[in-house]
Amino acid sequence: MLLRCALSLRGLSVCRPLLGREPAFSTSCAACSKNRRLRQKRVISEKKLTRYFVDHRRVRVVGGQGGGGSQSFYSEPRKIFGGPDGGNGGDGGHVILKADQQMKSLSSVLPFYQGFHGERGGSKNCYGANGACVYVKVPVGTLVKEDGVVVADLTQHGEEYIAAYGGAGGKGNRFFLSNEKRAPTLFTPGEPGQERVLHLELKTTAHAGLVGFPNAGKSSLLRALSNAKPAVAAYPFTTLNPHVGIVRYEDYEQVAVADIPGLIRGAHQNRGLGMAFLRHIERCCFLLYVVDLSVSQPWIQLQDLKYELEQYKKGLSTRPSVVIGNKIDLAESRINLPLLKEKIDDRVIALSALTGDNLEELLLHLKELYDTYVKMEQSQGQSPVKW
Repeated sequence: MLLRCALSLRGLSVCRPLLGREPAFSTSCAACSKNRRLRQKRVISEKKLTRYFVDHRRVRVVGGQGGGGSQSFYSEPRKIFGGPDGGNGGDGGHVILKADQQMKSLSSVLPFYQGFHGERGGSKNCYGANGACVYVKVPVGTLVKEDGVVVADLTQHGEEYIAAYGGAGGKGNRFFLSNEKRAPTLFTPGEPGQERVLHLELKTTAHAGLVGFPNAGKSSLLRALSNAKPAVAAYPFTTLNPHVGIVRYEDYEQVAVADIPGLIRGAHQNRGLGMAFLRHIERCCFLLYVVDLSVSQPWIQLQDLKYELEQYKKGLSTRPSVVIGNKIDLAESRINLPLLKEKIDDRVIALSALTGDNLEELLLHLKELYDTYVKMEQSQGQSPVKW
């Protein structure tokens, strides 16, 4: 589109289309540049977001092959028999898994990795260069298994695990020089790299985990507590993958809260979303049971949730926890709240994630749970998880 900027009598720049064409914005006109709007990023739906979230991956890793040794003899004028000078080959590169806090999914992990090969040795006792290592970035909380056995648990940022060792470089004929063999012709090739088939599993690392039935309001609560934006809708199983939100306090402490997809009865038997997301609760230091107060007998939900967690892993339901009675803004919830407090011994915090009522009490208790966790880890000589 051709545009022409003409100066008016007042000295302003005005854009005029040529030859009756449709008007368009000019990049050189000051008046038109003010009207330009940046294109907003397209919002990805929860269904499409699940395509990019992968919490398990099968990977075949092969170390780089070592470079072969060299066979050569030193020779120069007036020194014909200079002896062997074949150098050794370089070692093959390793394949290393490295935990990175910026990674949130295993979707970027490829099914095959191989280290770089070492270079061949040269004459004049020149050694071949070692092959470069291949680093594979994985999220923090990745579990590495081989034949069903856990071989590594990457729980800290920057932690590394050598998945496949590179092969050793071959020996040149200089290596075999001895008093018995003054002119050896023997040299060895480089060894092949280690080959393994590993299974990577991601367990979301967070301080607190929101556990509840579908449509209990977990995603709405996470949106109210943090800047996370999980999908919220009026149908069950809206959340199809875990979301982690950060709750920031005035003392610069940050508490990570994970929104676990809804559980149903029989989840430990792989019903519903099943055990695919039950393993994300294992990493949580304390649990937040979200109960819908608007349904009849809400204490049964709490019993079912604890039963599913206990069937999945012994002692999981006994972790420090608090019961959150959501949807207190409804009339039915106000009737069921005193009944819930009579049926259970745990502390109940009644709130509304929609209107924000009584969120302050949850934030204060969440900080108390976090402080208790930090003191317990420090007393045992361990470093607590920081975000």
